[in-house]
Amino acid sequence: MKVYFIRHAQSLNNAIWENTGSSKGRNEDPELSEKGVQQLTYLSNYFIEKQTQSNGHEKFSFTHLYSSPMVRAIRTGLSVSSIFDLKIKLMVDLHEGGGIFLEDETGKLNGLPGKPRSYFLQQFPEVIPDEAMEETGWWNRPFEPFDQRLLRAQRVWKYLVATHQDEDCIGLFSHAGFFNYFLSHITQRTLSEEIWFELNNAGITQIDYDKAHDKINIRYVNKNHFLPVELIT
Repeated sequence: MKVYFIRHAQSLNNAIWENTGSSKGRNEDPELSEKGVQQLTYLSNYFIEKQTQSNGHEKFSFTHLYSSPMVRAIRTGLSVSSIFDLKIKLMVDLHEGGGIFLEDETGKLNGLPGKPRSYFLQQFPEVIPDEAMEETGWWNRPFEPFDQRLLRAQRVWKYLVATHQDEDCIGLFSHAGFFNYFLSHITQRTLSEEIWFELNNAGITQIDYDKAHDKINIRYVNKNHFLPVELIT
């Protein structure tokens, strides 16, 4: 089983932080920035190249695609899914740490509902909503505590191992924060604030899993060579 963990392209929130060093003005579920849209062109071209390579280097074709229900991840996934003629299954557990929230004037992080199931059906007909997504919103909870994030990572990996076969090639479109919990789980290391796995916007990490021997091989982390330097964020 090959798993490609792909971070979403730059969002408007990412751009605010890049330009100001502040989260002031952030949106609870932002769209992609102009730079993020540009990154998608290079990301999709990279996968087109990988799909058609025949010179002995890496060649593959995705068999399954999953995405966080956050818009920036879905937009990123859709730039790839059409290449492989696949629908994207939304998986709530792939969302970024904290869930859907905004900070109020006192600094408190308040959970928000998130978009309703009908939004995804109308705006993204190429996706399959998670069964857990409701019309009242897919989040509807307080700000997510840190211990719940590692539990989500455990659930995602357990699902992939139980659901997929050795020959499957899986794309996960998700987020940098959740990526750290995901890697911490599969490498059986304690998550620490002193150690951070960098994952740039549109960066790719390949993880191979041999079911028969229960062996994990992390082939590479944060591949982004297909982006021009000015688009690495």
